[in-house]
Amino acid sequence: MTDPSRHSPDTLRSRSEAVAGNLPALLADAQHLAATIQLGEHGRKRHGTGEEFWQYRGAEAGDPLRSIDWRRSARSDALFVRQTEWKAAQSVMIGVDNGQSMAYAGDKSRTSKLRRAQTLAMALAILSLRGGERVGLTRLPDPPRGGEAQVMRLASALLEDATNEDYAAPAPQALPMGSRAVFVSDFLGALAPVEKALGQAADRGVRGALVQVLDPDEERFPFDGRTVFESMSGAIRFETLKAGGLRTAYLQRLAARKDRLRQMAARSGWRYHLHHTNDPAEPALLWLYRALEKGAMA
Repeated sequence: MTDPSRHSPDTLRSRSEAVAGNLPALLADAQHLAATIQLGEHGRKRHGTGEEFWQYRGAEAGDPLRSIDWRRSARSDALFVRQTEWKAAQSVMIGVDNGQSMAYAGDKSRTSKLRRAQTLAMALAILSLRGGERVGLTRLPDPPRGGEAQVMRLASALLEDATNEDYAAPAPQALPMGSRAVFVSDFLGALAPVEKALGQAADRGVRGALVQVLDPDEERFPFDGRTVFESMSGAIRFETLKAGGLRTAYLQRLAARKDRLRQMAARSGWRYHLHHTNDPAEPALLWLYRALEKGAMA
């Protein structure tokens, strides 16, 4: 049931003010993170139409005269063709889990899973846009777009996008044919919707990556004795006197979940990466950027 107060002027105004207040910090973090990845403009290193010089090759029978580089050929006894680097602006679709579970941080000194996911997503978007790609969010009806103005649109949408549910599934929106995509989530909810989304993506020739973001406490399960477990939305509450006795079963189930995610990704031609919020974000961004590049070339 929809809460009428959610759309009241006061609520909308407070949400807008919250987004406006968080926007500069998110953009600053993402810009800084993107600046650490000095990859430059990324062509595909394949012969085709484009403007950037790639290499010379010896002229072959059937090459048109206009393709011969006469200046380079004059320096030798052979004829050479100047090849340009193949470039094609493609679509990169980004999905960031907006479920309440993503707001978890096991320690006040650590960033939340959601903030890390948003920062990785925005840094990837910035790098992709600089490379001439079109970028969109899977939860928006708008098509992917290019240009600097898209940075602000994406950041605002990421901060405004939220659900009251503990876990959110990938958006059912059809991804552009042949595009690349990334889903960033803790993947602690039901996996059937994720598997369905990957299957639909594979049917449309979409390659991409799953990035699982976890807090280190979710890996270690450092709980013992009397403990009250409560979901971030408050919908689920469980109390136990012997939390330590749950550790082994919990870790086994978490390991099985990771294995299933890896298998699901592999079957769809995607890649899987695990990232912890207490680790630097730079290696995760570099892995993600390169994974999408390889996915596009597969």
